[in-house]
Amino acid sequence: MKASAFDYARATSVAHALELLTAHGERAKVLAGGQSLLPAMNLRLMAPEFIVDIGELAELRGVTVKGDVLTIGALTRHADLLKSPEIAAHAPLLRDAVAHVAHPAIRNRGTIGGSLAQADPASELPACMLALDATIIARGPRGERRIAADEFFAGIYETALAPQELLIAVELPVQPKDSTHYFHEFARRHGDYAIVGLAAQALVRDGRFADLRLGFFAVGDRPLLARSAGELIDVAVTPAVLAEASSALDEELSPLEDQQATPAMRRHLAKVLLMRCVSSLLSRPDLCTGVSA
Repeated sequence: MKASAFDYARATSVAHALELLTAHGERAKVLAGGQSLLPAMNLRLMAPEFIVDIGELAELRGVTVKGDVLTIGALTRHADLLKSPEIAAHAPLLRDAVAHVAHPAIRNRGTIGGSLAQADPASELPACMLALDATIIARGPRGERRIAADEFFAGIYETALAPQELLIAVELPVQPKDSTHYFHEFARRHGDYAIVGLAAQALVRDGRFADLRLGFFAVGDRPLLARSAGELIDVAVTPAVLAEASSALDEELSPLEDQQATPAMRRHLAKVLLMRCVSSLLSRPDLCTGVSA
């Protein structure tokens, strides 16, 4: 299939992009790398009347660290995240997740801002934003707005961005040196959309979780920050405790059915990922007893 007809303009600055978005409102969509938007348009899942191309705005690229904040420009490409020493040092979860995004040709064009603004519930990076406690920076006619990641994703292809706003950057807290992370997804083939995936960030001290953030994806109409992770913090994680957390997680999920999996299958795989994640972070193989995929 091909996209329906649309008008096109290439923005020459952020201010110009905002002028175009203000003029065209809900009829417009922003084109960054195009690796999420264009396939959706070709499948007629979206039919914008006007495209605002921001792909040449160099001011929106790059990774910087100031104090305890890591800032990533919205047009920073997936391939740049993989090569960034700042990402490797301060947000290695993001580096591991990006390696699972499609294939090199896609990673060379796709951008972090495009992935987040597109809000595909099977995408890796939105779940990472939840696990890393990110803040999304948007700019509109009235200035900048800061949106917590767990308030940003509103549904399939839906976010908290207003039609006149542009996602310009992401801020992540620099991870403590004693932090650890986990990332894994189940997919038919490497590069395919995930059937179920998990991005986790944790602090482990004296054999217990001092903090644990679990970002699941492909388990509903948006990424999920699992509240059941709280049951595993500051307690001795035994198989019984983990089983209770797994049952609580089961109730949090609202997976959809498609050609890849049933809701029951997705719930099962999510619980498998939870147990494998906790076992890996605590280095306790006994916690995975009886778990299979």
